Amino acid sequence: MPELPEVEVVRAGLEPAVTGAVIAGVEVFETRSLRRHDHTAGGFVEQLEGRTILGAARRGKFLWMPLSSGRALVTHLGMSGQVLLRDPGHTGDGLLRIRMHLDQPSYGEVWLHFVDQRIFGSMSVDALVPTSDGLPGGYSGAASGDWDDLIPSQVAHIARDPIDPAFSDDGFRDILARKASGIKRVLLDQGVVSGIGNIYADEALWAARLHYEQPADSLSTVTVRRLLAEVRRVLGKALAEGGTSFDAQYVNVNGASGYFAHSLNVYGQQGRPCPRCGTPVVRESFMNRGSHFCPRCQRLRALRR
Repeated sequence: MPELPEVEVVRAGLEPAVTGAVIAGVEVFETRSLRRHDHTAGGFVEQLEGRTILGAARRGKFLWMPLSSGRALVTHLGMSGQVLLRDPGHTGDGLLRIRMHLDQPSYGEVWLHFVDQRIFGSMSVDALVPTSDGLPGGYSGAASGDWDDLIPSQVAHIARDPIDPAFSDDGFRDILARKASGIKRVLLDQGVVSGIGNIYADEALWAARLHYEQPADSLSTVTVRRLLAEVRRVLGKALAEGGTSFDAQYVNVNGASGYFAHSLNVYGQQGRPCPRCGTPVVRESFMNRGSHFCPRCQRLRALRR
């Protein structure tokens, strides 16, 4: 599944092409891709055509484009969704679910394709609501506007992610102090911190020398700060390399795959030597997937109660 770096790479690629663009036309080829759209508030196509896109923002794995109508086009990539920018007339994208015809003042006509193999992703038009803390709703690379402190209603329950400038390190530490669950389970809880999926959790925990089952409330303030630093380092490195790509589904807006998969230390490396100490990396079952760690570098520590 695409994680925060993959979605941020898409957002950053979309932003210059969609900002200021008028949605001249919308074609829906698969209605299942509208599963999150509230049709009682108006039709998907009708709420988009003729509207101007004001920017592109993201919180965790949710991406949205605020509209001149005061609402937002929300995109969730699901397991295999792709948002691709294409020249007019492009016909090479199989499994095309939605096409938007954009009139961009700087580039002319641009086609935006939503491609999704498994149809777990979605597009919808949603209401924008004020953020609970009055801070920007999500991460945006450019100066925004009247929509800065707003967030789509279906995204409001998602916590901020660690590369969001408004993310609170102290608030995160305070939440961990009240959580007896293993630290990886907490890192994957989108209500606590968003955007960290299985891959980057394993990589950050390895870098911080923490066992995935180490109780969150047993971590000292210094350890929490070290963990956050490693989370940001891992996410930052993945962003620089275009995200993690294991197959052709994980691509940016131009169809290029990421290369961070070549830099993984423990994820998917079971049986191979730990890059730090040489001990074979172990994979254990965890939440219907797997946790990868070094049994020597990441020992489960005795609790300090």
